Amino acid sequence: MNIYTRKQRWKLLLLLAALLIGISSLWYTNSLVEKLSGQEKMKVELWAQAVRHLSDVTDNTGDLTFAFNVLQSNTTIPVIQTDSNDVLKNFTNLDSALMASPVYVTEQIRIMKSQHEPIRVQYDKNSFDYIYYKDSYLLTNLQYYPYFQLTVITLFLLVSYLAFSTSRKAEQNQVWVGMAKETAHQLGTPLSSLVAWVEYLKSEGQTNDHLREIEKDVSRLQTITDRFSKIGSAPALQKENIKEVIARSIDYIKSRSSSRISFSLTSMPNHSHVIYAQVNIALFEWVLENLFKNAIDAMEGDGSIKVHVTDQQQFVYIDIADSGKGIPKSKFKTVFKPGYTSKSRGWGLGLSLSKRIIEEYHAGQVFVKSSEAGRGTTFRIVLQKYS
Repeated sequence: MNIYTRKQRWKLLLLLAALLIGISSLWYTNSLVEKLSGQEKMKVELWAQAVRHLSDVTDNTGDLTFAFNVLQSNTTIPVIQTDSNDVLKNFTNLDSALMASPVYVTEQIRIMKSQHEPIRVQYDKNSFDYIYYKDSYLLTNLQYYPYFQLTVITLFLLVSYLAFSTSRKAEQNQVWVGMAKETAHQLGTPLSSLVAWVEYLKSEGQTNDHLREIEKDVSRLQTITDRFSKIGSAPALQKENIKEVIARSIDYIKSRSSSRISFSLTSMPNHSHVIYAQVNIALFEWVLENLFKNAIDAMEGDGSIKVHVTDQQQFVYIDIADSGKGIPKSKFKTVFKPGYTSKSRGWGLGLSLSKRIIEEYHAGQVFVKSSEAGRGTTFRIVLQKYS
């Protein structure tokens, strides 16, 4: 399991944990709402019984203290009492000024009907009232509380994640730059020694093929050291013939690849003119090599790599197409993340480094233009054209 896969699993586990907490919070709050709603219904029913008791002529000579206490004890639940024709008779815990409006009363009754079935207070066979009520202010707020709570938690997690990601990215950049600089420094000492030995052997008249090959490898090490030394600092960009730069990279990779892999470099028929772009050759060739090696791995050493250059007025498009196994559409962005690799060995840094070089140092773009399983992938590099 590579680093990226492990990181994705951790993110998934954290998301599942957050969902579990949210569902638990909603369930618990809903349970409280149901209990409070049941208690409020009991209070309104008791309130209705008190109304019936006060209206019972036979009980008017008795003790009405309990009934009055029940009516006065309701200080939270909005209640409307009407006759059988919905004509207002009494209300409590509603704005008196607003209740003077028949329209407002009708609207409140409609809202109360939508929340709870009215309680019928029967006095005799032909005489009855309706008791309408709606949830108290506390119960209404409690219903929305879990959503408010989840919103606050989500915002907190989002801010924390962004802060953590920014801090981590800055730290990763520092580590990345530090490793690159240290690598260049460590290569510098033995490389200088090798250069000196090559010059010494040449001065002694040694000019055989072995020495020439050693000289090529030393030159290659110098290029690699130069690349690493440029990471973390603004590289110098120069006007370059982009097709010539690509052709040199193809020649280098071709000589070190299987003979079963064919390379081609083309451009539009009307683009036979020289196309210039501002690039740093050492870094840009590094990008091309990474993309070529990625294509070779995808083809498992057998197939074709086609590079097509397009002049689009302000921009230069460089399409690198291989005949490999392809990339799932869901992975188009994932392949550029550090640690992502389809190989059992490797750090998965090639494409991530390429994206960084193109976007941060060349103000361009690199992305998966298209891909089809079993038929290959096309990467596109977009550079600003030098006019």
